[in-house]
Order: sequence, then C-alpha cells, then structure tokens
Amino acid sequence: MTSDKLKSLPAEFAARLAACHSSLVTAVMAVLKKIRSRLFAARIPEQLDSAQARPPVSLAPDAQTRETPYDLRPLTVSQLDECWRLDQRCFVDGEAYSRETFEYLLTSPESVAYRAVTADGAMVGFIVGLVEPDRTGHITTLGVAPEHRRRRIAQRMLVKVEESFRRRRVHTVRLEVRSVNTGAQALYRNLGYVVTQRLPRYYSNGGDGLMMLKGIE
Repeated sequence: MTSDKLKSLPAEFAARLAACHSSLVTAVMAVLKKIRSRLFAARIPEQLDSAQARPPVSLAPDAQTRETPYDLRPLTVSQLDECWRLDQRCFVDGEAYSRETFEYLLTSPESVAYRAVTADGAMVGFIVGLVEPDRTGHITTLGVAPEHRRRRIAQRMLVKVEESFRRRRVHTVRLEVRSVNTGAQALYRNLGYVVTQRLPRYYSNGGDGLMMLKGIE
C-alpha cells in the first residue's frame, strides 16, 4: 500500500506556521517541498472527462460480500498519536508524515478521515482526505499495517471516504501514487481511478508519481 500524501496547505495554515517553534516549521517545510496540488488544479476539469470515461471494474461477487473482522470508524485528533505511530510503520522510505502534519490534517474542518480497527479496537489502517477550495476531494494519505494488508481494508476505506466526499458535494477525487507501486495502482483502477498525469521526481527520494482521478456522482 502506498501513501497518497498531502500536497497543499491553505493560506491560513501558513500564518500559523510563522508563530510556531522553529522545529515545527522545519518539520512542516519538509512536507511543503512536495506541494504541487495548486499546479494541477487548473488541469482537473479537462482530465475529468477521461476519468469519467472508464467505469470501475466490477469485483467478483464473493469479493464484494465477504466479511472482514475490521470496523471502519471516524479518525479524529484524539487518535493522533496512534495514527502517527502506525504511519511510521507503514512508510519506512522517508514518506511518513510528521506528528504536526497529522495534527493539522485531523483538525482541519475540511478533513475527511477514517480508521480501520480490529475487534479489540487496535488501529490497523487509516485514510485522510481533504475537500479543497475548488471542491475537489484530495486523498492525502492512506496506510495499512503490513501484517493486515491484502484484506480489502484499503478498498473499504477508499469507498468510505468517497461516500463522505459525495455528502460534501465533491464530484472529483484525486490522489497520487508512486509510479513503481503497481499493486496500489491496480487497486485504484479497480475502483474507477485513471492515470491522468505523470509527476516527475514527485517524492522526496526522487521517485516519480502518478496523478489519478475519479469522477463521483
């Protein structure tokens, strides 16, 4: 599974940064290096045509109905530390978020976030999206604990976030994924996302990314 990371922060957050301790500024600036969403926002309308042209691939009936021992619950700032620790386990390649970034995400009024938990309440997955000013839904991060992958957790969380985006009158969802992460790309394609743009050296380690879009009703 991959992280589809935060690429944009609102202007008011920049004002907050100025008053923060220098260590916080340094941590968030590392995220800001990867911000490119505003560069892509203007291209979304024409890209949406191709995103809507291909319907989701139907899943096999047993895959659609098979029960899993995980519940999906809202993710709030009260689970900040647990989510941050899980993120460190999910992304060991330098793409993990700082605790401060998660705090921003989970306290934003435009945030849409869920967690997957086991029967005993342990968090094993998380997803965070933001409704951007142009009413695009941006899936900023998605992670599943290594030992709980390939159990449809990511798929269920994506569907849940899309439902929340619809309630907020979002009609386009976008995410970014590593160009080498073919497994994640296959999942997104099965859910109706299409690649609309290659993003050279998008990630902090120099790796390319792919932008994927989906039109939702």
